[in-house]
Amino acid sequence: MSEQHQSRGHRAVVTDEGRPLPVGTPAPGAITILPTPTDLHEDAVRQAGGALADLGGDTRGIVWLDASDPDGLQRALTTAPDVSWVQLPFAGVDAFAHLIAEHGDRVLFTSAKGAYAEPVAEHALALTLATLRVLQKRARTTSWGREPEGVSLYGRSIVLIGAGGIALEYLRLVAPFDVRVTVVRRSAEAVPGAERTVTTDQLDEVLPGADVVVVAAAMTSGTSGLLGAHQFAIMPEHARLVNIARGGLVDTDALVDALRSGSIAAAGLDVTDPEPLPDGHPLWDEPGALITPHQADTPEMVAPLLAERVGANVAAFLRGDGTGFIGVVDPAAGY
Repeated sequence: MSEQHQSRGHRAVVTDEGRPLPVGTPAPGAITILPTPTDLHEDAVRQAGGALADLGGDTRGIVWLDASDPDGLQRALTTAPDVSWVQLPFAGVDAFAHLIAEHGDRVLFTSAKGAYAEPVAEHALALTLATLRVLQKRARTTSWGREPEGVSLYGRSIVLIGAGGIALEYLRLVAPFDVRVTVVRRSAEAVPGAERTVTTDQLDEVLPGADVVVVAAAMTSGTSGLLGAHQFAIMPEHARLVNIARGGLVDTDALVDALRSGSIAAAGLDVTDPEPLPDGHPLWDEPGALITPHQADTPEMVAPLLAERVGANVAAFLRGDGTGFIGVVDPAAGY
């Protein structure tokens, strides 16, 4: 370990929720954007006062733009051993979990959690309304039909799993519909805008009363497969599922069975497991499923929002006191 790392203070950095982390204050220095820099993100670094450099011994911070290449980031951290801060491109960091666990005692990782809340919550609302109005069926039909279908969102009961930026923005968007929202999260701390907040171990208690279940939680070892056959069985037959978080939070086979059997009425999915969802998968043919290809936040939407997050965290990085970072990743929690 370098003298620089030996001299850095410990437990100076806290998460967005105020939990202290066992990592020293990141040491300011040159920043490298990888694997392929963009003008937008380079400008964000410069405007925040940062100095850009090629990857090497002088690199102290990395802005990593490829969410699908954790091995590339591992190589970069090996090449530049004195890196003390890494900005990741997405809110979900499950693909980088092994790196965060390995390097989290000397490298502060920040994510984009909360940065894309508006477009993703907007998409969640779109899927909510579409499944309630049975657009998943109408999009497939080739005739006018005779029996009107669909229900209104007004006054419905929503179970919202997660309490991060996307969940909070979704709460704001659905407020005009006079819905009753129960938030399910790790802690029982009340969430503004929600009628009720319960802990994850109480999920099965609140599902039987849900008209809509929205999944907006982080993907961790503790939340993988959170919704499976039992959960679908206790949900009302008219319930809709909306998932804009991670496909692995839902047992896909159990979801197919629930839609086929009528245990739930519909599912609006922007994420799946596996992903991409293979051609010929039974979900494509399920009339109760409305699937969008992980497009709640398109590159055009994301790029300027990530640049804004990069600028804010570069400014915090350059202060050198461990304060001001946004989207701090907690290695123990996995997000």
